[in-house]
Amino acid sequence: MLIRELMTSPAVTVTGQTPIGAALRLMDERKITSLPVVDHHGGLIGIVSEADLVSDGELLDDRFPVAAVRATAPTPTRRVAEVMTHLVVTVRADDELEVAIDLMRSTMMKSLPAIEQGRVIGMISRSDVIHLLAGRDQRIRTEVGELLNSESPGWQVQVQDGIVTVTGPADPHERRLAELLSGTVRGVVAVQITRLSEARPGAPTGR
Repeated sequence: MLIRELMTSPAVTVTGQTPIGAALRLMDERKITSLPVVDHHGGLIGIVSEADLVSDGELLDDRFPVAAVRATAPTPTRRVAEVMTHLVVTVRADDELEVAIDLMRSTMMKSLPAIEQGRVIGMISRSDVIHLLAGRDQRIRTEVGELLNSESPGWQVQVQDGIVTVTGPADPHERRLAELLSGTVRGVVAVQITRLSEARPGAPTGR
C-alpha cells in the first residue's frame, strides 16, 4: 500500500508567523498531534508538535503573579517559528506504507509530512495505521468473500491477522481456484483451504 492511499490530505498547515495560540486551537479542534510549518510557497520549513508545545515553559506557566505587572508597551504575540522543530523527517506520497511505519518506529514521531514536488500534500500518522490494522481482517474477509461467492456461494471465509481460511467444496480444482483468488486480495498473509468436514464445530465464520 502506498502512503498516499492512507494519508490525510490535504494537510492542515501553519506558517512560522501563525500565533502559537492559533496553532494550539487548531490541534485541539482537528484532533491532530502536529502541524507542518510552510512558507508562502507551500514549501516545508519545519513542524510544530505536541512535544514542542508541552515543553514550552512559558505556555505552561499558569501561576498567579504576586502583583499585577503593568505593561509599558504592547506585548508581542508569540509565533510558531519560536517553538517549531526545523529538522523534519518526511516521506514521499508514493513511498510504500512500510517506509512510514519504519520511520515512526525509529524516530518516535507520531506523524510524518508526505511530500510531493517539494510541497506538503498530506500527513500520515500512527492513528491512520492503527485504523487500517483494526479494520484489516474484516476488509479482507469481505473482499475474499465477494470473490469466492462469484464462483461458488458455498464457500465460507474466516480471517485472523491476515491469514485467510476458506472452507468449501472438496474438488481439487475448486480448492486451487479458491486459493488463487484469495491470494489476490491486498493484505492477505497466507491462505488455508479446508473441507467442510475438516472445519471445527462451532468455528466462527469471520471476525
